Amino acid sequence: MDYLEKYKYWLTNEFFDIDIRKELEAIKDDEEEIKSRFYKDLTFGTAGLRGIIGAGTNRMNKYTVALATQGLANTILNKGEEARNRGVAIAYDVRHFSKEFATIAARVLAANNIVVYLFNDIRPTPLLSYTIRKLGTVSGIVITASHNPKDYNGYKVYWEEGSQILDDIASQILENINKIKDFSQINIMGLEEGIEKGLIKYIDKEVDEDYIQKVINSSLRDDIDKKISIVYSPLNGTGNKFVRRVLKDRGFSNVFVVPEQENPDPDFKTVGYPNPEDIKAFEYSKRYGKEKGADILLATDPDCDRVGCMVKGKNGEFVSLNGNEIGALLVNYILSTRHQLGTIPGNAAIVKSIVTGDLSKAIAEKYNVKVIETLTGFKHICGKANEFDKTKEHTFIFGYEESIGYVYDTFVRDKDGVISSMLIVEMAAYYKKQGKTLLDVLEELYNEHGYYLNKLISIVLEGIEGSERIERIMESFRKDPITEINDMKLIKTIDYLKDETDTPRSNVLKYFFDDNSWYAVRPSGTEPKLKIYIYTRDHKKNLAEKKIKDIEEKVMDKIESIK
Repeated sequence: MDYLEKYKYWLTNEFFDIDIRKELEAIKDDEEEIKSRFYKDLTFGTAGLRGIIGAGTNRMNKYTVALATQGLANTILNKGEEARNRGVAIAYDVRHFSKEFATIAARVLAANNIVVYLFNDIRPTPLLSYTIRKLGTVSGIVITASHNPKDYNGYKVYWEEGSQILDDIASQILENINKIKDFSQINIMGLEEGIEKGLIKYIDKEVDEDYIQKVINSSLRDDIDKKISIVYSPLNGTGNKFVRRVLKDRGFSNVFVVPEQENPDPDFKTVGYPNPEDIKAFEYSKRYGKEKGADILLATDPDCDRVGCMVKGKNGEFVSLNGNEIGALLVNYILSTRHQLGTIPGNAAIVKSIVTGDLSKAIAEKYNVKVIETLTGFKHICGKANEFDKTKEHTFIFGYEESIGYVYDTFVRDKDGVISSMLIVEMAAYYKKQGKTLLDVLEELYNEHGYYLNKLISIVLEGIEGSERIERIMESFRKDPITEINDMKLIKTIDYLKDETDTPRSNVLKYFFDDNSWYAVRPSGTEPKLKIYIYTRDHKKNLAEKKIKDIEEKVMDKIESIK
């Protein structure tokens, strides 16, 4: 069916509820909107589903959620009775329809005789990862769109290791989804019936407590200044209770939560785009931080798997640290502390993404620790931890990527804003006791290893036209790369889609120059964006900054010429 036929099918079929059909009736004269909603099915990929909430095949709604869940159910049933009995854990965040989508997923799984463990309220995404491992479930689902705007929601699937599914499982689920020719083929039972039959069980608070204790136990040192002043914002998401509880139990008494952003709000009215990677998300925190005399500001995204940080500078203004800087500081803090304690395993490894900066490599080399690179996404980063469990080749210490996602240890197999918040505060408190800020420590690292500077450019290109333009841009860079930028000469190209590498194939291009500068171009896997990552290194800061500008200018000129 073409998009108009699909639209008419949804509009007239009484299988779809009256609210869905009313929503579609209201757009009957807007062909572009109809096309946007029905020109394709919402794609199920290794990140699961993510899209705008609304009626249509290319939208997040109870029917597309039920369809994906039936595909997952059939995949689990194909694994046999043990997998079915182990069941699926489900969590959800604060977004519109998150609880409803989680409940629908539970009802579909239960109707397929698969046991479901369901949280009874919002939870941070990393807790879902922990719960899978704690309860021994075969899979897990979290309903979240992470840091996307309020109109979005999503559906992420995890497997038994506690990490997000990779291509092997995703392709099985997609194959099973594609076998379902009609929504009426989806099995679904009532929530109460599922509970009565013992197929839907609410998760005990003991899991929360176990997770919190595990986080606290992963702290590294106690010779720190626990009076450090912290302003924290959960950005109206799921982090509030968990981050505050962990910091309180660690003895930090000066933790102040931004009042306007403390409680759940699916509209994120105070922030709009609830991404702590964006400095605009800290506007309320900065004002409150000055009022409270804060040393650092922390903010977690709505599902609390990412954390951003700002630090009070010498002039009293707050300075933002980007994901590469926070990651390098954490690598340095973790390795220097564990070196002092004598607890770095001989086969220790840090895992980072291919578009994350290289300062951590220089730091790790100092402590004889290997740095391993993977594709973007924690499904790949924690996929390495799963791999090490089997091969014993390395011991996973820490994983991170430039987009403010970090995880320490392996009891959670996803980025974790709760663990990371605790470690950032502990790190800042340790250096404060020595009379230093995180900015001072970062400068020390630059003095020791050179100025590793970076810039991320995100170009929003929405809709069908945007998607097609991204394809044209990628193809142009692939066929006709920039070979020279001032004195910098291209010496190596990696095309992760076509070249043989140690990673799975992915639409990423990376260009290396003869002065250790490099840049990468990739379409976002979760948003309608083209991302450009620029990295330079020099022993003088101003020279590293100039190289950033030179690369940016040349790359952006090329992009703007491709219409």
